[in-house]
Amino acid sequence: MWLFIAQELMFFGGLFLTYTVYRWKYPAYFALGSNQLDIPLGLLNTIVLIGSSLTMVLAVRSAQLGRAKQIAGWLAATMTLGTAFLVIKGFEYHHKWVHHLIPGESFQLAGTTDPAAQTFFVIYFCMTGLHALHMIVGLGLLAFLVPKALRGEFSAENHNWVEGVGLYWHFVDIIWIFLFPLLYLLGRHHA
Repeated sequence: MWLFIAQELMFFGGLFLTYTVYRWKYPAYFALGSNQLDIPLGLLNTIVLIGSSLTMVLAVRSAQLGRAKQIAGWLAATMTLGTAFLVIKGFEYHHKWVHHLIPGESFQLAGTTDPAAQTFFVIYFCMTGLHALHMIVGLGLLAFLVPKALRGEFSAENHNWVEGVGLYWHFVDIIWIFLFPLLYLLGRHHA
């Protein structure tokens, strides 16, 4: 799992580097784009994911103690919070669709007609979309674990799956902890 996470870290590292290069190249467009993001929804999603990290920690601890029913409950709570994150992100994406902030021919950003103004949103959708994809994979892994937990397949001696999925879930949460300030907070004052 650690090697997989290291590979994913390099993948997201490339995306963060892309963000940095283009933010430096187009600071005004990044400020305009960032000002279109909904900070309260982004903050709510951050709180939801921090909560999901807590429930995942409690699932892992329950597994270490061999408490099968608690494992399933905490995993289900983590799934609920992960799903809530995706629903909130869906509302954000819908808002961008309605306001023509999806890169392409119908893109419209007040204050500019330069096609380069789409750069922020290309990177925004790439980074948040790939993060959402990782969330969906995490939800699938959690859905795989819940029935196993209900059948009592995890114990104090056998909980590697729960710990491995926990590592993955925390990694995905940490990625969001970096995405939120980069996309939603940095550079807004320039617009």
